Order: sequence, then structure tokens, then C-alpha cells
Amino acid sequence: MSHITQPENVPTASSQTPALFSAKRVRIQHIARAKAEGIPLTMLTAYDALTAPILEAAGVDMLLVGDSLGNVILGHSSTLPVTLEDMERATAAVARSTSRAMIVADLPFGAYEDSVEHAFASATRLMKAGAHAVKLEGGESRAHIIAGLVSAGIPVCAHLGYTPQSENTLGGPRVQGRGDGADALRRDAEAVEKAGAFAVVFEMVPSSIATELTQTLSIATIGIGAGPNTDGQVLVWSDMAGYSDWTPSFVRTFGELGRALHDAASDYVDAVRERSFPGPDNYKND
Repeated sequence: MSHITQPENVPTASSQTPALFSAKRVRIQHIARAKAEGIPLTMLTAYDALTAPILEAAGVDMLLVGDSLGNVILGHSSTLPVTLEDMERATAAVARSTSRAMIVADLPFGAYEDSVEHAFASATRLMKAGAHAVKLEGGESRAHIIAGLVSAGIPVCAHLGYTPQSENTLGGPRVQGRGDGADALRRDAEAVEKAGAFAVVFEMVPSSIATELTQTLSIATIGIGAGPNTDGQVLVWSDMAGYSDWTPSFVRTFGELGRALHDAASDYVDAVRERSFPGPDNYKND
């Protein structure tokens, strides 16, 4: 059966794409310059060779091969069952199909928490698959892991606030960093910065603390449910594009791809059943 690995006639990047990101490859120095110059950073998840080049062509700066793969693609109810092999396969698919966007790959649950050596072995596999950086969850408790990876030449994006891999400890998807939690978030953010992370994702934290930390940290901050004042934003691409009936409250949908795909599949079913497809233009008699 035929398949598409590179989309045809995809529009070029948005006219809003800064000249900074016209480089052949977006790298960590571009992320640092964007923060310094006040240029908002864009990140979307990507898991396959069909979607990733479309997002890249639209001008997205960073493609996150997230462990949200578990929920979005594999049908799991959380990110916890995702394996390193799952992440390798998805990272390689995204890497093979893109050439400009920076590829950040999640280290999945159980692949890095216990030691620097384990984290390095796992991160190496993702880098060999095509990632340009890895992302891991945790602050002070993971600072030594971040420092070890960075010293080995592996760029690290940290992830603070609501951390899905710790959902059982946190009691589910809850806003983090409120009240006394703000001080803990500050300590975590300072720890990952000191450890050498080039960026930090803030997920589901109050806008006020995300704004404060964006102003005080030297590294780029990327928000998801953290208000408008972080250095950049990230969303799960299928949420952004309206692929399902439900999205988190912090998501704005920019399309209705789920409805469009449903309608296209419905039209296909109708055409086959009424025998209007395939038509004379779709086959040859000799």
C-alpha cells in the first residue's frame, strides 16, 4: 500500500518566522538568542514522519517527541507505559523526515531516574536516533542527572510544574506552584539552570510564578498552561489542531482536523458503497 513520507505542496513557513530561525538547523544557541532578543519560541509535539515535516514547514522552531506518544498514538491512559524503544522509533521517524527544526526527545519513565549512568545510556540511544536534545522531568532531585548529561555533551531541557510521569505522586493533573509550592518551584528552576539545562518547560503552573521565573532565569522558559509570558509555548499537536472532541482548558484549537478526517473517511465509505469510487480516472482497463 502506498504511503506519504514527505508531503507535497506544503506551504512555506509563516511570514512571522524570525530571521533568527532561518538557519539550516535550529540549535541551542538560537534558543538562547531568542530569549535574549525577546523572540517567542514555538514548540509542538511530533511522533511520526507524516506529521513532523508539515509542522516544520509551518515554521515551528522545536519538535518535541514527547512521551505523550503513549496517550496520543499508542492508546495508553498515561505516559508511564511508554518504553525507550517506543521513543527511539518515534524520534527516528521525526528525524528522518525533517531538516531544520530542533528535535527534543523525552526520556521516558524508568529510563533515567536512578543514576547518571543509566540516564546517559538512555539519552545516547535517543541522540543516535536523531534527537538534538533530551527532556526529563524533575528539579533539584534530578539536577545531578542534568549536569551529568550536559557534561557528556547532551543538551537537556528540564520539565517542572505538573510532571506527568509523577502523576501518581501528584494526585493527577493538578496545577503546581501555588502557595508554598511556589518556593519549591523556584528552587527547582534555579537547580536545573545551575545544572546546565538550556531550557525548562513549565506545565500547569500559575502565570504569576511562570512570569517571575521567566524574568529571573537566564535559560529559556517554555509554557504549557503557564500563561502568556514565558519565552515560548508548547502544545500537543493533536490538541492544537482539534483532532479530538476534548482538549485541556489551557489549549486553544487552531483547526478541526478530527472533523475533517471524519468527513473525508465518511465520504470515502459512501463512495465505495455507491460504487462511484474508483471512477474511470482511478484505474486502467489494460
